[in-house]
Amino acid sequence: MYALNFYSPLFVDQLRKGRKTATIRLGDKAHQYRKGQLCWVTVGHRHGPRQKIFTAIIDLVDVKPIRELTQRDIERDNPEFRLIEDTMHFLSQIYSREITLDDVVSVVHFSEVVEFPSLK
Repeated sequence: MYALNFYSPLFVDQLRKGRKTATIRLGDKAHQYRKGQLCWVTVGHRHGPRQKIFTAIIDLVDVKPIRELTQRDIERDNPEFRLIEDTMHFLSQIYSREITLDDVVSVVHFSEVVEFPSLK
């Protein structure tokens, strides 16, 4: 099983309420995440315990330079952001390096898979 992990517990509420339906990751992640793939959405620090929020299906992996991010891409990743500069600043904090408009990112769109109890 694959996982989309988020480091900040601040995202838990956005994820649970369906306000965060995409993640913008630095680099080409098309080989790692594919449309139709099931994965867990988790929150926790690298090399530490993680909390499973829900199971999701990957709807789309869109690879492009940061300069081509749309308003929709940005808001689906973080509903509080409106500008490419907001996303660039956030990514520079996560990846501990300067991010430019030419850096390639992957926008991974996902949807929660709602699991109902079996009717046995």
